[in-house]
Amino acid sequence: MTAEETASALVAEARGLATDAVAALTAADTVAELTAARPDLLGKGAPLTGLRRRVGSLAPEDRPAAGRALSEALAEVAARYEARLDELRAAERRRQLEAERLDLTELPERPPVGRLHVISQTQRRLEDVFCAMGYTVAEGPEIETEWHNFGALNFPPGHPARDMYDTLYVDHGPPGSTLLRTHTSPVQVRVMQRQSPPLYVVAPGRCYRQDTADATHMPVFHQIEGLVVDEGITLGDLAGAIETFTTAYFGPGFTSRLRPSYFPFTEPSAEFDVQRPDGTWLELGGSGMVHPSVLEVCGLDPERWSGFAFGFGIDRLAMLRYSIDDLRDLWTNDSRFLEQF
Repeated sequence: MTAEETASALVAEARGLATDAVAALTAADTVAELTAARPDLLGKGAPLTGLRRRVGSLAPEDRPAAGRALSEALAEVAARYEARLDELRAAERRRQLEAERLDLTELPERPPVGRLHVISQTQRRLEDVFCAMGYTVAEGPEIETEWHNFGALNFPPGHPARDMYDTLYVDHGPPGSTLLRTHTSPVQVRVMQRQSPPLYVVAPGRCYRQDTADATHMPVFHQIEGLVVDEGITLGDLAGAIETFTTAYFGPGFTSRLRPSYFPFTEPSAEFDVQRPDGTWLELGGSGMVHPSVLEVCGLDPERWSGFAFGFGIDRLAMLRYSIDDLRDLWTNDSRFLEQF
């Protein structure tokens, strides 16, 4: 600044630079443009900021007024910068919200809602019936040991059920020691091993056998088995339990009966049938009094405890309830078929 320069000239220049800076701020259309312009308007190398070095060249009596005017100009530019920054940020936010806005005035068509498979529905109904009768639901592994699946249930070594043509053995441990369970009876063994009587349980679940798929057989199927172990249990208790279940599940027009049969793990054993209201009989499953040797191998004293067991196929029961002719229809996953239930 030359000696001829006065405080008024410097103040005028500061105001002019401030006006230009404000105009530049107003011209910025985006946050990126505005922040890029800041160093040229308010940085150390900005023309307006550089005027501070020239204040010292003024006459001592002019410096306060000139310094105050320069500070006001810088403060105005800084304030306008922050105001413009808020404006641009708000504008960008509005554009973003508009781009992401969803029109809820016209809702899309509601997608189809899934439902439980008919087999799952049947299993849950059965569980509800037995729980209402005082039973609890027990579960066990689908990959079982040969001992739990056969040995503990009194199957002799040469029993046909152990044959490779009936049982799916798993490549684990010694050959023939591990398999996909052929029934849910191993769950009964595990319950008797880990719990003390009295026992009132049902064991639903998936089972496996080397069956050829046809209208009434599948290599994968579902069973539910019941077990009662208590003091003084008799065959009459078994008949009463099956009759109570029949009436509760099928309705008051149905009744049941027992027919002599044979199973390695029950003695005496019986098939049980259900009579329809039209008088025809339908074979439903097997049952019997728990064999004393099964109780003993599970650690229960057969002189004190007695019990009964029964079991039947959940898949077949679903077919009967819904008049399904071919078991394979339950496995095709055709939504047109499954949506009926």
